[in-house]
Amino acid sequence: MSSTRKLLFSGFIFCLALLLASVYMQHVLELEPCPLCIFQRVMVLITGLFFLIAAIHNPAKTGTRIYAGLISTSALLGAAISARHVWLQSLPADQVPSCGPGMGFIMNNFPLADALSLVLKGSGECAEVSWTFLSLSIPAWTLLTFLGMLGLAIFAAWRQH
Repeated sequence: MSSTRKLLFSGFIFCLALLLASVYMQHVLELEPCPLCIFQRVMVLITGLFFLIAAIHNPAKTGTRIYAGLISTSALLGAAISARHVWLQSLPADQVPSCGPGMGFIMNNFPLADALSLVLKGSGECAEVSWTFLSLSIPAWTLLTFLGMLGLAIFAAWRQH
Protein backbone atom coordinates (compact mmCIF):
# COMPACT_ATOMS: atom_id res chain seq x y z
CA MET A 1 0.00 0.00 0.00
CA SER A 2 1.43 3.39 -0.98
CA SER A 3 2.15 5.91 1.74
CA THR A 4 -0.38 8.38 0.25
CA ARG A 5 -3.03 5.66 0.26
CA LYS A 6 -2.24 4.91 3.91
CA LEU A 7 -2.50 8.61 4.70
CA LEU A 8 -5.91 8.88 3.01
CA PHE A 9 -7.14 5.71 4.70
CA SER A 10 -5.96 7.14 8.04
CA GLY A 11 -8.14 10.20 7.37
CA PHE A 12 -11.12 7.89 6.85
CA ILE A 13 -10.38 5.99 10.09
CA PHE A 14 -10.11 9.31 11.94
CA CYS A 15 -13.52 10.42 10.62
CA LEU A 16 -15.01 7.04 11.54
CA ALA A 17 -13.60 7.41 15.07
CA LEU A 18 -15.18 10.88 15.34
CA LEU A 19 -18.56 9.53 14.27
CA LEU A 20 -18.31 6.65 16.74
CA ALA A 21 -17.37 9.13 19.49
CA SER A 22 -20.44 11.23 18.65
CA VAL A 23 -22.68 8.15 18.86
CA TYR A 24 -21.09 7.29 22.23
CA MET A 25 -21.66 10.82 23.51
CA GLN A 26 -25.27 10.75 22.37
CA HIS A 27 -26.28 7.29 23.55
CA VAL A 28 -24.00 6.62 26.52
CA LEU A 29 -23.33 10.11 27.89
CA GLU A 30 -26.86 11.15 26.85
CA LEU A 31 -25.75 14.40 25.21
CA GLU A 32 -28.51 15.23 22.75
CA PRO A 33 -27.11 16.83 19.56
CA CYS A 34 -28.47 20.18 18.45
CA PRO A 35 -29.12 20.92 14.74
CA LEU A 36 -25.63 22.39 14.24
CA CYS A 37 -24.10 19.28 15.83
CA ILE A 38 -26.00 17.13 13.36
CA PHE A 39 -24.73 19.22 10.43
CA GLN A 40 -21.18 18.84 11.75
CA ARG A 41 -21.67 15.07 11.88
CA VAL A 42 -22.88 15.10 8.29
CA MET A 43 -19.77 17.03 7.23
CA VAL A 44 -17.51 14.55 9.09
CA LEU A 45 -19.31 11.73 7.25
CA ILE A 46 -18.91 13.42 3.85
CA THR A 47 -15.25 14.20 4.51
CA GLY A 48 -14.66 10.63 5.66
CA LEU A 49 -16.30 9.24 2.53
CA PHE A 50 -14.04 11.41 0.35
CA PHE A 51 -11.02 10.08 2.26
CA LEU A 52 -12.24 6.49 1.81
CA ILE A 53 -13.02 6.84 -1.90
CA ALA A 54 -9.61 8.44 -2.49
CA ALA A 55 -7.86 5.64 -0.58
CA ILE A 56 -9.72 2.93 -2.50
CA HIS A 57 -9.16 4.63 -5.86
CA ASN A 58 -5.47 5.30 -5.09
CA PRO A 59 -5.06 7.77 -7.95
CA ALA A 60 -1.87 9.27 -9.30
CA LYS A 61 -0.72 12.73 -8.25
CA THR A 62 -3.35 14.72 -10.20
CA GLY A 63 -6.18 12.51 -8.94
CA THR A 64 -4.91 12.78 -5.39
CA ARG A 65 -4.98 16.55 -5.71
CA ILE A 66 -8.58 16.45 -6.99
CA TYR A 67 -9.62 14.29 -4.05
CA ALA A 68 -7.70 16.58 -1.71
CA GLY A 69 -9.71 19.48 -3.13
CA LEU A 70 -12.97 17.65 -2.37
CA ILE A 71 -11.78 16.73 1.12
CA SER A 72 -10.60 20.30 1.72
CA THR A 73 -13.92 21.75 0.58
CA SER A 74 -15.96 19.51 2.87
CA ALA A 75 -13.55 20.09 5.77
CA LEU A 76 -13.78 23.85 5.26
CA LEU A 77 -17.58 23.71 5.22
CA GLY A 78 -17.50 21.64 8.39
CA ALA A 79 -15.06 24.08 9.97
CA ALA A 80 -17.36 26.99 9.06
CA ILE A 81 -20.33 25.26 10.71
CA SER A 82 -18.22 24.48 13.77
CA ALA A 83 -16.92 28.05 13.94
CA ARG A 84 -20.50 29.35 13.80
CA HIS A 85 -21.38 26.98 16.64
CA VAL A 86 -18.41 28.11 18.74
CA TRP A 87 -19.41 31.73 18.10
CA LEU A 88 -22.98 31.03 19.29
CA GLN A 89 -21.59 29.42 22.44
CA SER A 90 -19.46 32.48 23.16
CA LEU A 91 -22.38 34.94 23.06
CA PRO A 92 -23.50 36.60 26.29
CA ALA A 93 -26.73 35.07 27.62
CA ASP A 94 -28.82 38.09 26.61
CA GLN A 95 -27.70 37.80 22.97
CA VAL A 96 -28.36 34.07 22.51
CA PRO A 97 -31.12 33.44 19.96
CA SER A 98 -34.28 31.84 21.27
CA CYS A 99 -34.70 28.09 20.91
CA GLY A 100 -36.29 27.10 17.65
CA PRO A 101 -38.13 24.01 16.48
CA GLY A 102 -36.36 20.66 16.40
CA MET A 103 -34.38 19.38 13.43
CA GLY A 104 -37.09 16.90 12.42
CA PHE A 105 -39.75 19.61 12.33
CA ILE A 106 -37.52 21.95 10.34
CA MET A 107 -36.61 19.33 7.72
CA ASN A 108 -40.22 18.15 7.36
CA ASN A 109 -41.87 21.56 7.15
CA PHE A 110 -39.50 23.86 5.30
CA PRO A 111 -37.95 23.79 1.84
CA LEU A 112 -34.32 22.65 2.00
CA ALA A 113 -32.82 26.12 1.47
CA ASP A 114 -34.99 27.60 4.23
CA ALA A 115 -34.23 24.66 6.53
CA LEU A 116 -30.48 25.11 6.03
CA SER A 117 -30.77 28.84 6.67
CA LEU A 118 -32.74 28.27 9.89
CA VAL A 119 -30.30 25.69 11.22
CA LEU A 120 -27.21 27.74 10.39
CA LYS A 121 -28.62 30.77 12.19
CA GLY A 122 -28.53 28.64 15.30
CA SER A 123 -30.78 28.65 18.32
CA GLY A 124 -30.60 28.72 22.08
CA GLU A 125 -30.02 24.98 22.30
CA CYS A 126 -26.93 25.36 20.07
CA ALA A 127 -25.48 27.95 22.47
CA GLU A 128 -25.57 25.57 25.42
CA VAL A 129 -22.21 24.07 26.43
CA SER A 130 -22.97 20.67 27.93
CA TRP A 131 -19.50 19.06 27.81
CA THR A 132 -15.91 20.29 27.78
CA PHE A 133 -12.46 18.78 27.67
CA LEU A 134 -9.43 20.96 28.43
CA SER A 135 -11.83 23.92 28.55
CA LEU A 136 -12.98 23.40 24.93
CA SER A 137 -16.53 22.48 23.95
CA ILE A 138 -17.45 19.75 21.49
CA PRO A 139 -17.86 22.26 18.61
CA ALA A 140 -14.44 23.76 19.40
CA TRP A 141 -12.84 20.30 19.27
CA THR A 142 -14.76 19.58 16.07
CA LEU A 143 -13.44 22.80 14.55
CA LEU A 144 -9.89 21.72 15.38
CA THR A 145 -10.47 18.28 13.88
CA PHE A 146 -11.83 19.79 10.65
CA LEU A 147 -8.70 21.95 10.43
CA GLY A 148 -6.63 18.81 11.00
CA MET A 149 -8.49 17.04 8.18
CA LEU A 150 -7.82 20.03 5.94
CA GLY A 151 -4.13 19.87 6.80
CA LEU A 152 -4.03 16.13 6.10
CA ALA A 153 -5.67 16.65 2.69
CA ILE A 154 -3.20 19.39 1.77
CA PHE A 155 -0.29 17.25 2.92
CA ALA A 156 -1.53 14.28 0.87
CA ALA A 157 -1.97 16.48 -2.22
CA TRP A 158 1.53 17.93 -2.21
CA ARG A 159 3.66 15.05 -1.03
CA GLN A 160 5.55 12.69 -3.33
CA HIS A 161 3.93 9.31 -4.03
